[in-house]
Amino acid sequence: MTNIKRVTVVGTGVIGAGWTTRFLARGLDVVASDPAPGAEEKLRASVARAWPAVVKSGLATRDTPPAFRFESDLAAACAEADWVQENAPENEALKRDLLARIDAATPKEAIIASSSSGLLPTAIQADCAAPERVVIGHPFNPVYLLPLVEILGGEATAADAVERAAAFYGSIAMHPLKVRREIEGYISDRLQEALWREALHMVAEGVASTEEIDDAVIYGPGLRWAIMGTCLTFHLAGGEAGMRHMLEQFGPALELPWTKLKAPPLTDILIDRMVEGTQAQAAGRSIEELEALRDDCLIGIMEVLRARGHGAGAVPMGAPSNDN
Repeated sequence: MTNIKRVTVVGTGVIGAGWTTRFLARGLDVVASDPAPGAEEKLRASVARAWPAVVKSGLATRDTPPAFRFESDLAAACAEADWVQENAPENEALKRDLLARIDAATPKEAIIASSSSGLLPTAIQADCAAPERVVIGHPFNPVYLLPLVEILGGEATAADAVERAAAFYGSIAMHPLKVRREIEGYISDRLQEALWREALHMVAEGVASTEEIDDAVIYGPGLRWAIMGTCLTFHLAGGEAGMRHMLEQFGPALELPWTKLKAPPLTDILIDRMVEGTQAQAAGRSIEELEALRDDCLIGIMEVLRARGHGAGAVPMGAPSNDN
């Protein structure tokens, strides 16, 4: 466990709302801050909507969310924080300025984590007076269910800050993955981006619809990835000789021009195809209905993995630190 009790969430969109829900579920005192009009009402509605899922998953033990404070003034929101989780849009100049303001308002011993999904920490910590406590804590949507969080520091980040971040995230039932060195997009988003580029090319070239591309993942590799990821799955593909045989047998195919390295131009035609395709897949279901379906299925998958102590099911849950 860690001694972090008071958490401030800065920016309460989809990711910030997910963090708020997870922090509350694990018994932390939460203050949320966002300057957008109507942000507080939207956040409270998001937490209420997600709460049944965190109860069903075992992350929370109480039937209703505990109280939390919303503070529109950033300095007031950060004044007593042990931890700040920043969730502003992916704009380097914006984050750089915001982190400097958070740094100026936050107690010196607090950790400041950015939910950035690809910016380099060295760049966004540059204007902070105490950059040694700034880390990346990149989660995955829905934050209140998915356990992965990628952690990395910049050139000025203290090694102790990364270790403290890993310990804290572990204490709220997450799987902290420390990225070895600074790289744009970190690990998981670089992998997802490669798949996404291929999908856009295939739609642009009329090779497949959005539904056919999703089916190609849902009914095949997606099921395997939840269990063993890509590398161990391909190790099995090599039979008794494992990865060595797999690379010897299938490695030459890597030289074939099957895949694209660059994304296709986002033309109006491609955008229309993506929008029309996904709207057809949604089949009239609202985002709220699709979120509920996604959450239910994720919980079911994680319950199966938990029964075997494997993959995402191996993340230690434990009880929330309190029932505030």
